[in-house]
Amino acid sequence: MDEAFLVSARPDVQKARADWLAALRHERRLAAHTVEAYERDTRQFLQFLTGHFGGPPGIAEIADLRPADLRAFLAARRGGGAGARTLGRGLSGIRSFLRHLERQGLVNAAGASALSAPRVRKGLPKPLTAADARRVASGEGQLAEEPWVAARNVAVFALLYGAGLRIGEALGLAGADAAAIARGTLRVAGKGGKTRVVPVLPAVARAVETYCRLCPHHLAGEGPLFRGVRGGPLQPAILQREMKRMRSALNLPETATPHALRHSFATHLLGRGGDLRTIQELLGHASLSTTQAYTAVDTSRLLEVYEKAHPRV
Repeated sequence: MDEAFLVSARPDVQKARADWLAALRHERRLAAHTVEAYERDTRQFLQFLTGHFGGPPGIAEIADLRPADLRAFLAARRGGGAGARTLGRGLSGIRSFLRHLERQGLVNAAGASALSAPRVRKGLPKPLTAADARRVASGEGQLAEEPWVAARNVAVFALLYGAGLRIGEALGLAGADAAAIARGTLRVAGKGGKTRVVPVLPAVARAVETYCRLCPHHLAGEGPLFRGVRGGPLQPAILQREMKRMRSALNLPETATPHALRHSFATHLLGRGGDLRTIQELLGHASLSTTQAYTAVDTSRLLEVYEKAHPRV
Protein backbone atom coordinates (compact mmCIF):
# COMPACT_ATOMS: atom_id res chain seq x y z
CA MET A 1 0.00 0.00 0.00
CA ASP A 2 1.27 3.49 -0.79
CA GLU A 3 2.73 5.20 2.28
CA ALA A 4 0.56 8.27 1.67
CA PHE A 5 -2.58 6.31 2.61
CA LEU A 6 -1.04 5.34 5.93
CA VAL A 7 -0.16 8.86 7.05
CA SER A 8 -2.73 11.10 8.67
CA ALA A 9 -1.72 14.41 7.09
CA ARG A 10 -2.62 16.70 4.23
CA PRO A 11 -0.97 16.17 0.83
CA ASP A 12 1.58 18.97 1.26
CA VAL A 13 2.91 17.38 4.46
CA GLN A 14 2.82 13.90 2.96
CA LYS A 15 4.91 15.00 -0.02
CA ALA A 16 7.41 16.90 2.15
CA ARG A 17 7.74 13.89 4.43
CA ALA A 18 8.27 11.50 1.50
CA ASP A 19 11.00 13.81 0.15
CA TRP A 20 12.66 13.92 3.57
CA LEU A 21 12.65 10.13 3.93
CA ALA A 22 14.09 9.76 0.43
CA ALA A 23 16.87 12.20 1.31
CA LEU A 24 17.66 10.22 4.45
CA ARG A 25 17.96 7.04 2.40
CA HIS A 26 19.79 8.24 -0.69
CA GLU A 27 21.63 11.44 0.23
CA ARG A 28 22.49 11.02 3.88
CA ARG A 29 22.61 7.21 3.51
CA LEU A 30 21.28 6.49 6.97
CA ALA A 31 20.92 2.86 7.98
CA ALA A 32 17.68 1.24 6.88
CA HIS A 33 16.50 0.57 10.43
CA THR A 34 17.11 4.23 11.36
CA VAL A 35 15.00 5.44 8.44
CA GLU A 36 12.29 2.94 9.37
CA ALA A 37 12.27 4.22 12.94
CA TYR A 38 12.06 7.85 11.78
CA GLU A 39 9.24 6.96 9.41
CA ARG A 40 7.30 5.28 12.22
CA ASP A 41 7.97 8.07 14.73
CA THR A 42 6.84 10.86 12.40
CA ARG A 43 3.79 8.83 11.34
CA GLN A 44 2.78 8.51 15.00
CA PHE A 45 3.43 12.22 15.47
CA LEU A 46 1.17 13.18 12.58
CA GLN A 47 -1.53 10.83 13.84
CA PHE A 48 -1.32 12.52 17.23
CA LEU A 49 -1.57 15.96 15.64
CA THR A 50 -4.69 14.86 13.75
CA GLY A 51 -6.44 14.27 17.05
CA HIS A 52 -4.75 17.22 18.72
CA PHE A 53 -5.88 19.69 16.04
CA GLY A 54 -9.14 18.00 15.14
CA GLY A 55 -8.05 17.12 11.59
CA PRO A 56 -5.07 16.09 9.46
CA PRO A 57 -2.30 18.71 9.75
CA GLY A 58 -0.96 20.62 6.79
CA ILE A 59 2.19 22.73 6.46
CA ALA A 60 0.36 25.69 8.02
CA GLU A 61 -0.41 23.71 11.18
CA ILE A 62 3.12 22.33 11.32
CA ALA A 63 4.48 25.90 11.03
CA ASP A 64 2.33 26.95 14.01
CA LEU A 65 3.57 24.18 16.29
CA ARG A 66 4.59 25.29 19.77
CA PRO A 67 6.83 23.49 22.27
CA ALA A 68 3.65 22.75 24.26
CA ASP A 69 2.31 20.72 21.31
CA LEU A 70 5.50 18.66 21.19
CA ARG A 71 5.41 18.14 24.95
CA ALA A 72 1.81 16.97 24.66
CA PHE A 73 2.88 14.39 22.06
CA LEU A 74 5.70 13.12 24.29
CA ALA A 75 3.31 12.92 27.24
CA ALA A 76 0.84 10.92 25.17
CA ARG A 77 3.57 8.52 24.05
CA ARG A 78 4.82 8.12 27.62
CA GLY A 79 1.28 7.41 28.72
CA GLY A 80 1.21 4.66 26.11
CA GLY A 81 4.25 3.01 27.71
CA ALA A 82 7.13 4.48 25.66
CA GLY A 83 10.36 4.82 27.60
CA ALA A 84 12.78 7.73 27.67
CA ARG A 85 15.08 6.21 25.04
CA THR A 86 12.17 5.68 22.62
CA LEU A 87 10.88 9.19 23.24
CA GLY A 88 14.32 10.67 22.66
CA ARG A 89 14.68 8.87 19.35
CA GLY A 90 11.18 9.97 18.33
CA LEU A 91 11.96 13.60 19.13
CA SER A 92 15.17 13.30 17.12
CA GLY A 93 13.21 12.13 14.07
CA ILE A 94 10.65 14.92 14.43
CA ARG A 95 13.42 17.51 14.71
CA SER A 96 15.06 16.15 11.58
CA PHE A 97 11.78 16.40 9.67
CA LEU A 98 11.12 19.93 10.90
CA ARG A 99 14.66 21.02 9.98
CA HIS A 100 14.03 19.63 6.49
CA LEU A 101 10.91 21.78 6.25
CA GLU A 102 12.86 24.76 7.60
CA ARG A 103 15.47 24.37 4.84
CA GLN A 104 12.61 24.57 2.37
CA GLY A 105 11.53 27.85 3.96
CA LEU A 106 8.25 26.33 5.17
CA VAL A 107 8.54 26.35 8.98
CA ASN A 108 10.69 27.52 11.86
CA ALA A 109 12.19 24.55 13.73
CA ALA A 110 13.59 26.56 16.64
CA GLY A 111 10.87 25.40 19.03
CA ALA A 112 11.62 21.73 18.47
CA SER A 113 15.37 22.31 18.72
CA ALA A 114 14.96 24.05 22.08
CA LEU A 115 12.91 21.22 23.57
CA SER A 116 14.99 18.91 25.77
CA ALA A 117 14.82 15.19 25.14
CA PRO A 118 13.61 13.03 28.05
CA ARG A 119 16.46 12.06 30.32
CA VAL A 120 17.55 8.46 29.89
CA ARG A 121 18.13 6.80 33.21
CA LYS A 122 21.55 5.22 33.37
CA GLY A 123 21.68 1.50 33.95
CA LEU A 124 23.08 0.25 37.21
CA PRO A 125 26.73 -0.76 37.24
CA LYS A 126 27.24 -4.52 36.88
CA PRO A 127 30.05 -5.60 39.21
CA LEU A 128 31.64 -9.02 39.33
CA THR A 129 31.25 -11.19 42.38
CA ALA A 130 34.05 -10.84 44.90
CA ALA A 131 35.33 -14.30 44.00
CA ASP A 132 35.38 -13.59 40.26
CA ALA A 133 37.02 -10.18 40.73
CA ARG A 134 39.78 -11.77 42.82
CA ARG A 135 40.34 -14.44 40.18
CA VAL A 136 40.78 -11.80 37.48
CA ALA A 137 43.00 -9.55 39.60
CA SER A 138 45.17 -12.46 40.74
CA GLY A 139 45.92 -13.59 37.21
CA GLU A 140 43.92 -16.81 37.18
CA GLY A 141 43.05 -17.66 33.59
CA GLN A 142 45.80 -15.50 32.08
CA LEU A 143 46.47 -16.71 28.55
CA ALA A 144 49.38 -14.49 27.52
CA GLU A 145 52.37 -16.50 26.28
CA GLU A 146 55.01 -13.99 27.44
CA PRO A 147 55.37 -13.98 31.27
CA TRP A 148 55.91 -10.22 31.36
CA VAL A 149 52.76 -9.61 29.32
CA ALA A 150 50.74 -11.81 31.67
CA ALA A 151 52.24 -9.93 34.64
CA ARG A 152 51.38 -6.60 32.98
CA ASN A 153 47.74 -7.60 32.53
CA VAL A 154 47.51 -8.78 36.12
CA ALA A 155 49.03 -5.51 37.38
CA VAL A 156 46.52 -3.37 35.45
CA PHE A 157 43.53 -5.47 36.50
CA ALA A 158 44.78 -5.39 40.11
CA LEU A 159 44.85 -1.57 40.01
CA LEU A 160 41.33 -1.43 38.59
CA TYR A 161 39.90 -3.71 41.27
CA GLY A 162 42.25 -3.03 44.16
CA ALA A 163 42.42 0.77 43.81
CA GLY A 164 39.29 1.60 41.82
CA LEU A 165 41.14 3.23 38.92
CA ARG A 166 39.55 3.88 35.57
CA ILE A 167 41.34 2.06 32.76
CA GLY A 168 42.52 5.39 31.34
CA GLU A 169 43.91 6.40 34.72
CA ALA A 170 45.85 3.15 35.04
CA LEU A 171 47.26 3.38 31.53
CA GLY A 172 48.13 7.04 32.13
CA LEU A 173 50.54 6.18 34.96
CA ALA A 174 54.20 6.95 34.37
CA GLY A 175 57.18 4.77 35.12
CA ALA A 176 58.03 7.03 38.07
CA ASP A 177 54.67 6.14 39.68
CA ALA A 178 55.92 2.61 40.38
CA ALA A 179 57.86 3.94 43.37
CA ALA A 180 54.73 5.54 44.86
CA ILE A 181 52.79 2.29 44.33
CA ALA A 182 55.51 0.41 46.21
CA ARG A 183 55.16 2.90 49.11
CA GLY A 184 51.43 2.20 49.33
CA THR A 185 49.84 5.43 48.05
CA LEU A 186 49.32 6.77 44.57
CA ARG A 187 48.34 10.18 43.23
CA VAL A 188 45.99 9.71 40.29
CA ALA A 189 45.10 12.26 37.60
CA GLY A 190 41.38 11.77 36.99
CA LYS A 191 38.67 13.37 34.88
CA GLY A 192 38.77 17.11 34.41
CA GLY A 193 42.37 17.29 35.58
CA LYS A 194 41.38 16.51 39.18
CA THR A 195 43.87 14.53 41.22
CA ARG A 196 43.23 12.23 44.14
CA VAL A 197 45.34 10.06 46.42
CA VAL A 198 44.39 6.40 46.66
CA PRO A 199 45.82 3.73 48.96
CA VAL A 200 47.48 0.76 47.29
CA LEU A 201 46.98 -2.68 48.79
CA PRO A 202 50.11 -4.82 49.28
CA ALA A 203 48.78 -7.41 46.79
CA VAL A 204 48.39 -4.69 44.17
CA ALA A 205 51.86 -3.33 44.86
CA ARG A 206 53.31 -6.83 44.50
CA ALA A 207 51.55 -7.30 41.15
CA VAL A 208 53.00 -4.03 39.84
CA GLU A 209 56.46 -4.87 41.19
CA THR A 210 56.39 -8.27 39.46
CA TYR A 211 55.47 -6.62 36.18
CA CYS A 212 58.23 -4.01 36.52
CA ARG A 213 60.79 -6.70 37.26
CA LEU A 214 59.81 -8.83 34.23
CA CYS A 215 59.15 -6.04 31.71
CA PRO A 216 61.93 -5.86 29.09
CA HIS A 217 61.36 -2.14 28.50
CA HIS A 218 62.86 0.76 30.46
CA LEU A 219 60.10 2.10 32.73
CA ALA A 220 61.71 4.94 34.66
CA GLY A 221 60.80 8.62 34.36
CA GLU A 222 57.79 10.13 32.66
CA GLY A 223 57.34 7.40 30.05
CA PRO A 224 54.28 5.15 30.36
CA LEU A 225 54.39 2.54 33.09
CA PHE A 226 52.39 0.00 31.12
CA ARG A 227 53.78 -0.90 27.71
CA GLY A 228 52.66 -2.76 24.63
CA VAL A 229 54.73 -5.61 23.23
CA ARG A 230 56.79 -3.24 21.09
CA GLY A 231 57.39 -0.82 23.92
CA GLY A 232 54.79 1.83 23.12
CA PRO A 233 51.94 2.88 25.42
CA LEU A 234 49.54 0.04 26.21
CA GLN A 235 46.19 0.50 24.46
CA PRO A 236 42.84 -0.14 26.23
CA ALA A 237 41.67 -2.42 23.40
CA ILE A 238 44.41 -4.92 24.25
CA LEU A 239 43.13 -5.27 27.81
CA GLN A 240 39.54 -5.47 26.61
CA ARG A 241 40.49 -8.35 24.31
CA GLU A 242 42.32 -10.04 27.16
CA MET A 243 39.27 -9.73 29.40
CA LYS A 244 37.15 -11.24 26.63
CA ARG A 245 39.46 -14.27 26.55
CA MET A 246 39.31 -14.52 30.32
CA ARG A 247 35.52 -14.51 30.27
CA SER A 248 35.71 -17.74 28.33
CA ALA A 249 38.54 -19.27 30.36
CA LEU A 250 36.97 -18.46 33.74
CA ASN A 251 33.30 -18.75 32.71
CA LEU A 252 32.65 -15.10 33.59
CA PRO A 253 29.48 -13.21 32.59
CA GLU A 254 29.40 -11.00 29.49
CA THR A 255 29.31 -7.98 31.79
CA ALA A 256 32.86 -8.77 32.95
CA THR A 257 34.89 -5.92 31.44
CA PRO A 258 37.90 -3.94 32.67
CA HIS A 259 35.57 -1.15 33.82
CA ALA A 260 33.44 -3.69 35.72
CA LEU A 261 36.44 -4.17 38.00
CA ARG A 262 36.16 -0.53 39.08
CA HIS A 263 32.43 -1.05 39.71
CA SER A 264 33.33 -4.14 41.73
CA PHE A 265 35.80 -2.14 43.82
CA ALA A 266 33.08 0.34 44.83
CA THR A 267 30.29 -2.18 45.31
CA HIS A 268 32.37 -4.53 47.44
CA LEU A 269 33.63 -1.67 49.61
CA LEU A 270 30.05 -0.54 50.18
CA GLY A 271 28.98 -4.09 50.98
CA ARG A 272 31.70 -4.35 53.63
CA GLY A 273 30.57 -1.17 55.38
CA GLY A 274 32.43 1.56 53.48
CA ASP A 275 30.72 4.96 53.64
CA LEU A 276 29.67 6.79 50.49
CA ARG A 277 31.79 9.89 51.07
CA THR A 278 34.96 7.84 51.33
CA ILE A 279 34.09 5.77 48.29
CA GLN A 280 33.33 9.00 46.40
CA GLU A 281 36.83 10.28 47.20
CA LEU A 282 38.48 6.99 46.25
CA LEU A 283 36.66 6.88 42.90
CA GLY A 284 37.21 10.55 42.11
CA HIS A 285 33.52 11.29 41.55
CA ALA A 286 32.73 14.99 41.43
CA SER A 287 29.18 14.39 42.69
CA LEU A 288 27.97 12.12 45.47
CA SER A 289 24.89 11.30 43.38
CA THR A 290 27.15 9.39 40.97
CA THR A 291 28.49 7.27 43.81
CA GLN A 292 24.97 6.66 45.16
CA ALA A 293 24.26 4.39 42.19
CA TYR A 294 26.25 1.73 44.02
CA THR A 295 23.74 1.71 46.88
CA ALA A 296 21.12 0.46 44.41
CA VAL A 297 23.54 -2.19 43.17
CA ASP A 298 24.19 -3.41 46.69
CA THR A 299 20.46 -3.42 47.48
CA SER A 300 19.81 -5.44 44.33
CA ARG A 301 22.45 -7.96 45.39
CA LEU A 302 20.95 -8.27 48.88
CA LEU A 303 17.47 -8.81 47.45
CA GLU A 304 18.81 -11.47 45.08
CA VAL A 305 20.45 -13.32 47.99
CA TYR A 306 17.25 -12.98 50.00
CA GLU A 307 15.12 -14.42 47.20
CA LYS A 308 17.45 -17.39 46.81
CA ALA A 309 17.98 -18.11 50.49
CA HIS A 310 14.70 -17.28 52.25
CA PRO A 311 12.75 -20.44 53.12
CA ARG A 312 9.42 -18.67 52.59
CA VAL A 313 7.81 -20.31 55.56
